[in-house]
Amino acid sequence: MGVLAILAPGQGAQKPGMLTDWLELPGAEPFFRWAGAIADADLLSLGTSGDAEAIKDTAVTQPLVVAMSLFVARELGGLPGPVAHTPHAGRDVVITGHSVGELTAAALAGVLSVEAAIALTAVRGRAMAAACAQIPTGMSAVLGGDPAEVTTALEKHGLTPANMNGGGQVVAAGPLDGLAALKADPPAKARIMPLSVAGAFHTDYMASARAELEGLVGGLRPAAPSRLLLSNADGAAVTTGAEALARLVSQVTSPVRFDACLATLRELGVTAAIELPPAGALAGLAKREWKGSGIEILTLTGPADLDRARELIAAERGRAEAQHLPDWRVVVAPARGTVSPADVPEGTRLPAGTPLGCIRGRREEVNVSAGYDGVLAEWLVHEGDLVDAGDPIARLYPEVAE
Repeated sequence: MGVLAILAPGQGAQKPGMLTDWLELPGAEPFFRWAGAIADADLLSLGTSGDAEAIKDTAVTQPLVVAMSLFVARELGGLPGPVAHTPHAGRDVVITGHSVGELTAAALAGVLSVEAAIALTAVRGRAMAAACAQIPTGMSAVLGGDPAEVTTALEKHGLTPANMNGGGQVVAAGPLDGLAALKADPPAKARIMPLSVAGAFHTDYMASARAELEGLVGGLRPAAPSRLLLSNADGAAVTTGAEALARLVSQVTSPVRFDACLATLRELGVTAAIELPPAGALAGLAKREWKGSGIEILTLTGPADLDRARELIAAERGRAEAQHLPDWRVVVAPARGTVSPADVPEGTRLPAGTPLGCIRGRREEVNVSAGYDGVLAEWLVHEGDLVDAGDPIARLYPEVAE
């Protein structure tokens, strides 16, 4: 069955003038004026005439990126979008975002209204900007190097792996002096690239921002996802609106595991992926992580790309309707370590996202879950078995959603 992935970018993907070309589309200018009113920021001016410094401001960049992604998703026509969410039981589209892009993803999956997603993003951006102002911190991308050596170097300099992006990229976050020391003494075969961000996102330095969001989200009424929605926490599917909202709050101080999201997408059998604008960063990660897979990856860089995106949406939907489900699919280990299967009897029906156990490695514990609806046909491992990344753990019979 064809599966199309929709990737929603986060902060750092923004570029000066990124809205300009899109304003030729009908309804674009009023949409961004409306979104700006919700966010209490002049998103239209920032996205057209704002320079690199202006659009680096966390307080305004986050709602600008989310609003842009949501507008273009609406233009695609084949997704639940900013005007009305259409619940869709099919699994032909799976949505995931990176960092603040998870709010875009939540809106596209129907968990939040577009108004709520933009408003919550604006609060998040202002709260994180305030947290950044408390202590000078920052982030740097670590490109390449042995993963164990990179981890050791980060620990040595008091830094946190805030983003594990896949494709050989880890983002270190923490005090500026630690980042400077890392750049001066990088791990072997690794390149350090300082990022243009205001502080150490996705670490405990953002605790005040997380607390502010926790005091706010109780007033929201999230819906269950109408599309398969993957979480940055572990790459697993989110099954309820309440869980999605809780994860949106906790991710402010938790690492982004986009590598796990990419692994889940590949396991789901994704045949094409579309990155919403401001596009480029996530497509680059996916191309490196999925090298040789044959998965088509489209970056929406301007209105001229919309026709191809609509073709991919139509093609994947057509495949999903025309092809029967495979007789069975395999759940694989996302990492090397000792497996601890969940206490789930064979023959049990498993909704997408059902926990199936964990893999305990030397440095971390990685959760495993069902990436799609199905019936557990057979366990292929036992408690304490040693597995490598990609080894089969369980076999599932897929179910057709009604």
